[in-house]
Amino acid sequence: MFDTLSDRLAATFKNLRGKGRLSEADIDATAREIRIALLEADVALPVVRAFIKQVKERALGAEVSQALNPAQQVIKIVNEELVGILGGETRRLRFAKQPPTVIMLAGLQGAGKTTLAGKLGRWLKGQGHAPLLVACDLQRPNAVNQLSVVAERAGVGVFAPEPGNGVGDPVQVAKDSIEFARQKQYDVVIVDTAGRLGIDQELMQQAADIRDAVSPDEVLFVVDAMIGQDAVNTAEAFRDGVGFDGVVLSKLDGDARGGAALSIAHVTGRQIMFASNGEKLDDFDAFHPDRMASRILGMGDVLTLIEKAEQTFSQQEAEKMASKLASKKGQDFTLDDFLAQMEQVRKMGSISKLLGMLPGMNQIKDQINNLDERDVDRTAAIIKSMTPGERQDPTIINGSRRARIAKGSGVEVSAVKNLVERFFEARKMMSRMAQGGMPGMPGMPGMPGMGGPGRQKKQPKKAKGKQRSGNPMKRKQQEQEAAARREAAAQAGGAFGLPGGEQAQDFELPDEFKKFMG
Repeated sequence: MFDTLSDRLAATFKNLRGKGRLSEADIDATAREIRIALLEADVALPVVRAFIKQVKERALGAEVSQALNPAQQVIKIVNEELVGILGGETRRLRFAKQPPTVIMLAGLQGAGKTTLAGKLGRWLKGQGHAPLLVACDLQRPNAVNQLSVVAERAGVGVFAPEPGNGVGDPVQVAKDSIEFARQKQYDVVIVDTAGRLGIDQELMQQAADIRDAVSPDEVLFVVDAMIGQDAVNTAEAFRDGVGFDGVVLSKLDGDARGGAALSIAHVTGRQIMFASNGEKLDDFDAFHPDRMASRILGMGDVLTLIEKAEQTFSQQEAEKMASKLASKKGQDFTLDDFLAQMEQVRKMGSISKLLGMLPGMNQIKDQINNLDERDVDRTAAIIKSMTPGERQDPTIINGSRRARIAKGSGVEVSAVKNLVERFFEARKMMSRMAQGGMPGMPGMPGMPGMGGPGRQKKQPKKAKGKQRSGNPMKRKQQEQEAAARREAAAQAGGAFGLPGGEQAQDFELPDEFKKFMG
């Protein structure tokens, strides 16, 4: 969604790099480019004005003019101000002291409230709660059936006593759901209300009546991130008419310009709490302003990637794989393990989305977006077409075996050959990492010439100390000189921890340090 904005900001910052000092004209030009980028992204004009004012004031101050790298300092300022307009700190759900906690969803028709109720229910279930979805949208055709299907897919409870399609009292359903939740031991109640087209006073009043009936702990306003400026106007009207505590952004995976996401928290004074970025029930997470700002500026989102990995991979499995890779040349790591690792990564979500969370990946986002997710399925098919013996020891796969595997998995013979070769290369690299270090990383153990378990380059023999002369007169002179040096070193007190005597006298700084010592 933020690709266009990210590209414009990246181009703007690229012009700053390489400048040892930024003039007022440079800062004005940068602010103008950022303003254009934000306006093109459909960010609300008051938000743009406030943002640019803050950036210019800080950029013209001492923190940039006295910085060693002014360009990086400007990027830091933009990042911090982006975090500010996105809401500052992460806002968490408030839970009732006495269960059940009641969460009411509201918003425009078509914003995705019903699907989002299932996503929120699944997310809360993953956090150890027992959520109940309540069907209070009795206006839209088949809304009750849809919520029931979504609840079943999410693996959570549903309360739908009325058939809907214009039949039933949504306020009474909301009241009854609280008592039902207490009886059935549900600790969170998620109330899905009817959507409205624009500012519909009748349905707005209905939402207010449901709010008064159940006294929700949280009222979440669901906003379609693709509708731009109108999202802000609707949010303001809803805030004044019914009131809400937080915002949930849906359809963040769309191709709209994303201005609503950057505007709504600043304009309404209510923070964005959750974001939905896909059609699957797993495509939902808490909203972190700092991580979103980092993504917009092309710095990736490593923390979210780590959290997803921790949710998918158990500590026991990770230790088991590490021990296999740490064995001699990683030979205990088989194609079965490789397949298991691939399937675990697939559970984390789309490969392209995972790669997009890595820093610097915005430079190759076209290639990432064009990744064929089915390649993973084809690789899995090839491995599953092998015998257990071939998976344990791929070196036995000869020409006839390759032909059989290719026929069984529906691919070319060359694809089987390439997979086996890539597996050996990947195993070798992962084994090196597991044993300590990567090629080209100075100071990392386990690599040639770096110390550790890796093969060491043969070091040249150290030159011996000064040889004693065979001439008695000359030898006596050498001994006197050595004694004088030892005495001088002892008087100096062995500064810097250097040994006394001849070694201290002959000690010299490496050339790399000399240039810093004047």
